[in-house]
Amino acid sequence: MSAPAEGTRAIEVQDLHKHFGDHKVLNGIDFHVDAGEVVCVIGPSGSGKSTLLRCVNRLEQPTSGTVLVEGVDVTSPETDLNKIRSRIGMVFQQFNLFPHMSVLRNLTIAQQRVLKRNRGEADGIARANLERVGLGDRADAYPAQLSGGQQQRVAIARALSMEPDMMLFDEPTSALDPELVGDVLDVMRSLASEGMTMMVVTHEMGFAREVGDKLVFMDEGIIIEEGAPRDVLSSPQHQRTQAFLSKVL
Repeated sequence: MSAPAEGTRAIEVQDLHKHFGDHKVLNGIDFHVDAGEVVCVIGPSGSGKSTLLRCVNRLEQPTSGTVLVEGVDVTSPETDLNKIRSRIGMVFQQFNLFPHMSVLRNLTIAQQRVLKRNRGEADGIARANLERVGLGDRADAYPAQLSGGQQQRVAIARALSMEPDMMLFDEPTSALDPELVGDVLDVMRSLASEGMTMMVVTHEMGFAREVGDKLVFMDEGIIIEEGAPRDVLSSPQHQRTQAFLSKVL
């Protein structure tokens, strides 16, 4: 994928709809993420947050509408999705690590198969990213030997090893015990401070307030409110946002 034109938005979503049978999950979403921006998406369960995220890298096929990633229409049948996805790191609620492979091998297999890096280069990049997430000493461990927080940091390191232009996080701390959440959020804060473009579906309001450049509140498949995180969290304008935040803050 060639470099995007200067000024091209990292992600642009236009009139996005997604239906599962008769169930309408997304009902005309319009929003964008600029390069280097951290956008946090919040909302009740079932509001369409994760589906929106999955439509961005076409893990879900939109029913209608347009999704542009670095100016390329990912909804077009002509688009090479593998090329697009190589520029987008994705971190899920569940860690999706290969249990029979070491941490290091979990980080090198896609580098070798997708990016065609040789073993030595892939190992070097993997080890650097394990250091980046504070797990440089666990390269030879297996996933079952790690805590949930450590496994999630390995998953982040795996995504970073593909050297993406942006990172998508789908509630990356929701499956973790509370005392393990902080280490994962620290890694995400570090990425944000380095200028990584990030779209984060989260229920961690403190993280959204501190790190986010923009906060999007979704409900019933539409964006109800968006703005600077501090403004939305401290003085939400919409009654639905007020009701939601009164229960989670």
